[in-house]
Amino acid sequence: MLSRKNKLLLLKFLSLFSVVRGYNILMITLAQYLASIYILAPDLPLREVVLDHNLFVIVLSSSLVIAAGYIINNFYDAEKDLINKPRKSMLDRLVSQRTKLTTYFVLNFLSVLFASYVSFKAVLFFAAYIFGIWLYSHKLKKVPFLGNFVSATLAIAPFFAVFVYYKNFDTVIFVHALFLFLLILAREMIKDLENIAGDMAQNYRTIPIIYGAKFSKTCIAILMGFTLLPSFLLIRYFDVGHMYLYFIGCIFLQLGFLTLLVKSNRKKHYVWLHNILKLIIIMGVFSILLIDVDLVLNRIL
Repeated sequence: MLSRKNKLLLLKFLSLFSVVRGYNILMITLAQYLASIYILAPDLPLREVVLDHNLFVIVLSSSLVIAAGYIINNFYDAEKDLINKPRKSMLDRLVSQRTKLTTYFVLNFLSVLFASYVSFKAVLFFAAYIFGIWLYSHKLKKVPFLGNFVSATLAIAPFFAVFVYYKNFDTVIFVHALFLFLLILAREMIKDLENIAGDMAQNYRTIPIIYGAKFSKTCIAILMGFTLLPSFLLIRYFDVGHMYLYFIGCIFLQLGFLTLLVKSNRKKHYVWLHNILKLIIIMGVFSILLIDVDLVLNRIL
Protein backbone atom coordinates (compact mmCIF):
# COMPACT_ATOMS: atom_id res chain seq x y z
CA MET A 1 0.00 0.00 0.00
CA LEU A 2 1.22 3.48 -0.84
CA SER A 3 1.65 5.95 2.00
CA ARG A 4 -0.31 9.22 1.97
CA LYS A 5 2.83 11.09 0.93
CA ASN A 6 3.56 8.71 -1.95
CA LYS A 7 -0.05 8.88 -3.12
CA LEU A 8 0.19 12.67 -3.19
CA LEU A 9 3.43 12.49 -5.20
CA LEU A 10 1.81 10.07 -7.62
CA LEU A 11 -1.20 12.35 -8.04
CA LYS A 12 1.10 15.32 -8.66
CA PHE A 13 2.99 13.34 -11.28
CA LEU A 14 -0.28 12.41 -12.98
CA SER A 15 -1.32 16.05 -12.74
CA LEU A 16 1.86 17.23 -14.46
CA PHE A 17 1.48 14.49 -17.07
CA SER A 18 -2.05 15.76 -17.67
CA VAL A 19 -0.86 19.36 -17.98
CA VAL A 20 1.86 18.53 -20.54
CA ARG A 21 -0.43 16.01 -22.25
CA GLY A 22 2.21 13.33 -22.31
CA TYR A 23 0.09 11.07 -24.52
CA ASN A 24 0.04 13.75 -27.24
CA ILE A 25 3.80 14.19 -27.03
CA LEU A 26 4.37 10.43 -27.38
CA MET A 27 2.15 10.43 -30.48
CA ILE A 28 4.00 13.39 -32.01
CA THR A 29 7.35 11.72 -31.32
CA LEU A 30 6.19 8.53 -33.02
CA ALA A 31 4.83 10.56 -35.96
CA GLN A 32 8.16 12.39 -36.40
CA TYR A 33 10.11 9.14 -36.52
CA LEU A 34 7.66 7.38 -38.86
CA ALA A 35 7.56 10.41 -41.15
CA SER A 36 11.38 10.46 -41.19
CA ILE A 37 11.62 6.75 -42.02
CA TYR A 38 8.89 6.42 -44.64
CA ILE A 39 8.34 9.90 -46.11
CA LEU A 40 11.33 12.20 -45.56
CA ALA A 41 14.22 9.71 -45.82
CA PRO A 42 12.79 6.56 -47.45
CA ASP A 43 16.09 5.66 -49.13
CA LEU A 44 18.14 5.57 -45.94
CA PRO A 45 18.55 2.32 -43.96
CA LEU A 46 16.26 2.01 -40.94
CA ARG A 47 19.19 1.76 -38.54
CA GLU A 48 20.74 4.96 -39.88
CA VAL A 49 17.53 6.93 -39.34
CA VAL A 50 16.58 5.50 -35.94
CA LEU A 51 20.11 5.85 -34.53
CA ASP A 52 20.72 9.31 -35.99
CA HIS A 53 21.81 11.42 -33.00
CA ASN A 54 20.82 14.68 -34.66
CA LEU A 55 17.32 13.42 -35.40
CA PHE A 56 16.97 12.20 -31.82
CA VAL A 57 17.98 15.63 -30.49
CA ILE A 58 15.55 17.40 -32.84
CA VAL A 59 12.71 15.13 -31.72
CA LEU A 60 13.71 15.50 -28.06
CA SER A 61 13.89 19.29 -28.31
CA SER A 62 10.51 19.34 -30.05
CA SER A 63 8.99 17.25 -27.26
CA LEU A 64 10.38 19.54 -24.56
CA VAL A 65 9.11 22.69 -26.28
CA ILE A 66 5.67 21.15 -26.84
CA ALA A 67 5.48 20.08 -23.18
CA ALA A 68 6.47 23.60 -22.11
CA GLY A 69 3.87 24.98 -24.53
CA TYR A 70 1.11 22.96 -22.91
CA ILE A 71 2.23 24.26 -19.51
CA ILE A 72 2.13 27.95 -20.48
CA ASN A 73 -1.17 27.41 -22.27
CA ASN A 74 -2.57 25.78 -19.13
CA PHE A 75 -1.26 28.69 -17.07
CA TYR A 76 -3.12 31.29 -19.13
CA ASP A 77 -6.26 29.16 -19.47
CA ALA A 78 -6.56 28.14 -15.82
CA GLU A 79 -9.76 30.11 -15.15
CA LYS A 80 -11.36 29.20 -18.47
CA ASP A 81 -10.66 25.50 -17.98
CA LEU A 82 -12.53 25.53 -14.67
CA ILE A 83 -15.66 26.07 -16.76
CA ASN A 84 -14.85 24.05 -19.88
CA LYS A 85 -12.96 21.13 -18.31
CA PRO A 86 -13.74 21.08 -14.57
CA ARG A 87 -12.51 17.52 -13.88
CA LYS A 88 -9.23 17.90 -15.76
CA SER A 89 -8.77 21.35 -14.24
CA MET A 90 -9.05 19.99 -10.69
CA LEU A 91 -6.39 17.38 -11.46
CA ASP A 92 -4.14 20.00 -13.08
CA ARG A 93 -4.38 22.22 -9.99
CA LEU A 94 -2.62 19.63 -7.83
CA VAL A 95 0.59 21.15 -9.18
CA SER A 96 1.10 24.78 -8.16
CA GLN A 97 1.37 27.56 -10.72
CA ARG A 98 4.88 28.31 -9.46
CA THR A 99 5.97 24.72 -10.09
CA LYS A 100 4.41 24.81 -13.56
CA LEU A 101 6.25 28.01 -14.49
CA THR A 102 9.55 26.66 -13.14
CA THR A 103 9.07 23.51 -15.21
CA TYR A 104 8.17 25.64 -18.22
CA PHE A 105 11.45 27.58 -18.11
CA VAL A 106 13.54 24.46 -17.41
CA LEU A 107 12.03 22.56 -20.34
CA ASN A 108 12.57 25.46 -22.73
CA PHE A 109 16.16 25.93 -21.56
CA LEU A 110 16.91 22.23 -22.04
CA SER A 111 15.34 22.23 -25.51
CA VAL A 112 17.59 25.07 -26.69
CA LEU A 113 20.61 23.50 -24.97
CA PHE A 114 20.05 20.18 -26.72
CA ALA A 115 19.38 21.93 -30.04
CA SER A 116 22.85 23.51 -29.84
CA TYR A 117 24.23 19.98 -30.32
CA VAL A 118 22.76 19.96 -33.85
CA SER A 119 23.52 23.48 -35.09
CA PHE A 120 23.07 27.18 -34.41
CA LYS A 121 20.20 27.18 -36.92
CA ALA A 122 18.44 24.58 -34.76
CA VAL A 123 18.89 26.86 -31.75
CA LEU A 124 17.31 29.75 -33.64
CA PHE A 125 14.44 27.55 -34.82
CA PHE A 126 13.55 26.30 -31.34
CA ALA A 127 14.02 29.74 -29.80
CA ALA A 128 11.54 31.11 -32.37
CA TYR A 129 9.23 28.15 -31.71
CA ILE A 130 9.26 28.87 -27.96
CA PHE A 131 8.52 32.54 -28.56
CA GLY A 132 5.73 31.69 -31.00
CA ILE A 133 4.01 29.41 -28.49
CA TRP A 134 4.26 32.03 -25.74
CA LEU A 135 2.93 34.78 -28.04
CA TYR A 136 0.04 32.56 -29.08
CA SER A 137 -0.85 31.64 -25.48
CA HIS A 138 -0.51 35.21 -24.20
CA LYS A 139 -2.10 37.22 -27.03
CA LEU A 140 -2.92 35.58 -30.33
CA LYS A 141 -5.28 32.85 -29.16
CA LYS A 142 -7.85 35.54 -28.33
CA VAL A 143 -7.76 36.90 -31.89
CA PRO A 144 -10.35 35.24 -34.19
CA PHE A 145 -9.04 33.47 -37.31
CA LEU A 146 -5.41 34.47 -36.61
CA GLY A 147 -5.35 32.54 -33.34
CA ASN A 148 -6.68 29.39 -35.02
CA PHE A 149 -4.24 29.71 -37.92
CA VAL A 150 -1.23 30.24 -35.65
CA SER A 151 -2.24 27.32 -33.42
CA ALA A 152 -2.44 24.95 -36.40
CA THR A 153 0.90 26.25 -37.70
CA LEU A 154 2.58 25.67 -34.33
CA ALA A 155 1.14 22.15 -34.23
CA ILE A 156 2.92 21.12 -37.45
CA ALA A 157 6.16 23.00 -36.65
CA PRO A 158 7.88 19.88 -35.18
CA PHE A 159 7.45 18.14 -38.55
CA PHE A 160 8.86 21.20 -40.30
CA ALA A 161 12.02 20.86 -38.16
CA VAL A 162 12.54 17.27 -39.34
CA PHE A 163 11.62 18.25 -42.91
CA VAL A 164 14.32 20.95 -42.97
CA TYR A 165 16.85 18.54 -41.46
CA TYR A 166 16.44 16.03 -44.30
CA LYS A 167 16.05 18.73 -47.01
CA ASN A 168 13.50 16.62 -48.87
CA PHE A 169 11.35 18.92 -51.01
CA ASP A 170 9.23 16.34 -52.85
CA THR A 171 5.74 17.61 -53.72
CA VAL A 172 4.10 14.67 -51.92
CA ILE A 173 5.43 15.97 -48.61
CA PHE A 174 3.72 19.33 -49.09
CA VAL A 175 0.44 17.61 -49.98
CA HIS A 176 0.68 15.50 -46.80
CA ALA A 177 1.44 18.65 -44.82
CA LEU A 178 -1.54 20.49 -46.33
CA PHE A 179 -3.86 17.62 -45.42
CA LEU A 180 -2.62 17.59 -41.82
CA PHE A 181 -2.72 21.39 -41.51
CA LEU A 182 -6.34 21.60 -42.69
CA LEU A 183 -7.41 18.86 -40.29
CA ILE A 184 -5.70 20.55 -37.34
CA LEU A 185 -7.14 23.95 -38.29
CA ALA A 186 -10.64 22.44 -38.41
CA ARG A 187 -10.02 20.81 -35.03
CA GLU A 188 -8.96 24.14 -33.53
CA MET A 189 -12.19 25.73 -34.73
CA ILE A 190 -14.23 22.84 -33.33
CA LYS A 191 -12.52 23.42 -29.97
CA ASP A 192 -13.77 27.01 -30.04
CA LEU A 193 -17.34 25.72 -30.35
CA GLU A 194 -16.69 23.14 -27.66
CA ASN A 195 -15.27 25.73 -25.23
CA ILE A 196 -17.64 28.61 -25.96
CA ALA A 197 -18.94 28.85 -22.36
CA GLY A 198 -15.51 29.39 -20.81
CA ASP A 199 -14.39 31.64 -23.66
CA MET A 200 -17.37 33.93 -23.13
CA ALA A 201 -16.73 34.08 -19.38
CA GLN A 202 -13.10 35.11 -19.99
CA ASN A 203 -13.89 37.58 -22.81
CA TYR A 204 -12.15 35.58 -25.52
CA ARG A 205 -12.97 36.87 -29.01
CA THR A 206 -13.32 33.55 -30.82
CA ILE A 207 -15.13 33.03 -34.12
CA PRO A 208 -18.34 31.50 -32.67
CA ILE A 209 -18.59 34.26 -30.04
CA ILE A 210 -18.19 37.12 -32.53
CA TYR A 211 -19.86 35.70 -35.63
CA GLY A 212 -22.04 32.94 -34.19
CA ALA A 213 -21.97 29.15 -34.18
CA LYS A 214 -23.59 28.90 -37.63
CA PHE A 215 -20.82 30.94 -39.29
CA SER A 216 -18.17 28.96 -37.43
CA LYS A 217 -19.70 25.67 -38.59
CA THR A 218 -19.75 26.97 -42.17
CA CYS A 219 -16.02 27.77 -41.96
CA ILE A 220 -15.31 24.29 -40.58
CA ALA A 221 -17.37 22.68 -43.34
CA ILE A 222 -15.37 24.62 -45.97
CA LEU A 223 -12.09 23.49 -44.38
CA MET A 224 -13.22 19.87 -44.35
CA GLY A 225 -14.24 20.25 -47.97
CA PHE A 226 -10.74 21.46 -48.78
CA THR A 227 -9.21 18.41 -47.05
CA LEU A 228 -10.87 16.26 -49.68
CA LEU A 229 -8.55 17.79 -52.31
CA PRO A 230 -5.22 16.57 -50.85
CA SER A 231 -6.91 13.24 -50.03
CA PHE A 232 -7.88 12.84 -53.69
CA LEU A 233 -4.43 13.96 -54.93
CA LEU A 234 -2.62 11.49 -52.66
CA ILE A 235 -4.89 8.65 -53.81
CA ARG A 236 -4.82 9.47 -57.52
CA TYR A 237 -1.49 11.10 -58.38
CA PHE A 238 1.11 10.10 -55.77
CA ASP A 239 2.65 6.79 -54.82
CA VAL A 240 1.64 6.33 -51.18
CA GLY A 241 1.56 2.54 -51.26
CA HIS A 242 -1.28 0.98 -49.30
CA MET A 243 -1.77 4.25 -47.44
CA TYR A 244 -4.34 5.07 -50.11
CA LEU A 245 -6.70 2.89 -48.05
CA TYR A 246 -6.33 5.34 -45.17
CA PHE A 247 -7.24 8.31 -47.36
CA ILE A 248 -10.26 6.48 -48.77
CA GLY A 249 -11.36 5.76 -45.21
CA CYS A 250 -10.77 9.43 -44.35
CA ILE A 251 -13.14 10.53 -47.09
CA PHE A 252 -15.95 8.48 -45.54
CA LEU A 253 -15.10 9.79 -42.07
CA GLN A 254 -15.02 13.35 -43.39
CA LEU A 255 -18.44 12.92 -44.99
CA GLY A 256 -19.76 11.53 -41.71
CA PHE A 257 -18.16 14.47 -39.93
CA LEU A 258 -19.92 16.95 -42.22
CA THR A 259 -23.27 15.22 -41.68
CA LEU A 260 -22.88 15.42 -37.90
CA LEU A 261 -21.61 19.00 -38.14
CA VAL A 262 -24.83 20.12 -39.84
CA LYS A 263 -26.93 18.60 -37.04
CA SER A 264 -24.70 19.65 -34.14
CA ASN A 265 -25.95 22.24 -31.65
CA ARG A 266 -24.70 21.06 -28.24
CA LYS A 267 -21.34 20.67 -26.56
CA LYS A 268 -21.47 16.87 -26.64
CA HIS A 269 -21.91 17.04 -30.43
CA TYR A 270 -18.80 19.19 -30.72
CA VAL A 271 -16.89 16.75 -28.51
CA TRP A 272 -17.85 13.93 -30.90
CA LEU A 273 -16.71 16.01 -33.87
CA HIS A 274 -13.43 16.77 -32.09
CA ASN A 275 -12.92 13.06 -31.42
CA ILE A 276 -13.56 12.18 -35.08
CA LEU A 277 -10.77 14.54 -36.13
CA LYS A 278 -8.47 13.15 -33.44
CA LEU A 279 -9.21 9.65 -34.71
CA ILE A 280 -8.35 10.65 -38.28
CA ILE A 281 -5.05 12.19 -37.14
CA ILE A 282 -4.06 9.24 -34.93
CA MET A 283 -4.97 6.73 -37.66
CA GLY A 284 -2.84 8.81 -40.02
CA VAL A 285 0.22 8.37 -37.83
CA PHE A 286 0.02 4.57 -37.85
CA SER A 287 -1.04 4.38 -41.49
CA ILE A 288 2.35 5.79 -42.50
CA LEU A 289 3.52 2.20 -42.13
CA LEU A 290 1.26 1.31 -45.07
CA ILE A 291 3.30 3.40 -47.49
CA ASP A 292 5.49 0.36 -48.05
CA VAL A 293 4.46 -2.78 -46.19
CA ASP A 294 7.40 -4.75 -47.60
CA LEU A 295 9.75 -2.03 -46.41
CA VAL A 296 8.43 -2.50 -42.89
CA LEU A 297 9.32 -6.17 -42.92
CA ASN A 298 12.61 -5.80 -44.80
CA ARG A 299 13.87 -3.04 -42.51
CA ILE A 300 13.05 -5.05 -39.43
CA LEU A 301 14.63 -8.20 -40.84
